[in-house]
Amino acid sequence: MRDVVKGRGRSEQSIRNRILQAIFEQRMPPGARLTEEALAEAFAVSRTVIRQVIARLSQDGILVKRPSGATHVACPTRSETKQMLAVRRMIEPEIVRTLVAGLGTFPSVELLAHLDEEDNARRAGNRGRLVRLTGEFHLHLARLTKNEVLVRLMTELQALICLAILLYAKGDDACPEDDHRRIVDAVARGNASLSVEIMNRHLNHIEHDLQLDEPRSEVSISSTLDWLRGSSV
Repeated sequence: MRDVVKGRGRSEQSIRNRILQAIFEQRMPPGARLTEEALAEAFAVSRTVIRQVIARLSQDGILVKRPSGATHVACPTRSETKQMLAVRRMIEPEIVRTLVAGLGTFPSVELLAHLDEEDNARRAGNRGRLVRLTGEFHLHLARLTKNEVLVRLMTELQALICLAILLYAKGDDACPEDDHRRIVDAVARGNASLSVEIMNRHLNHIEHDLQLDEPRSEVSISSTLDWLRGSSV
């Protein structure tokens, strides 16, 4: 996803892309409350346009509309994150298998440039940019299949996984440093079995890094109220 140039009166698509970029770069944390008024002012558009953007992102599960009418960034649970990773295991090995079958000019110039951007962000220690770029790598592979339905699905999944990384990841980057180049190299050599093997190992690493099986202490509202009253340490 390219950086959107700041301007006035953006289109719905450019606003959606900008919000997704903020999520990918972890500038918009899980559970953050968004208001039509603030977004309309930020993008210099009418609240009608913002409502349409919110409706689309809510349909994709990236934003959540509360019964009160408030809109929040999604906050995926561990269980939901496991389900999303299960879906990725169903489709991403098939993506690389499809790319091997249709090789053509793979890897594209854009994909190779993207890998260089990942390396630059890693060397610079820019975690937000790196998380976005490592997520977008998977979108690049999906786009190369020229399947628009698949691209939309992967965009939604990747945005939600980025939120899960912010919530649950123990490392600085859920994607190991050389995995993406190994995947590209295996596909470029036309080795379908190796491509699938590396992709599966890659997805397993992401789930391990997210610590989805570790118990998480829950805070009850009653204990919070006790704390506020000063009756609990």
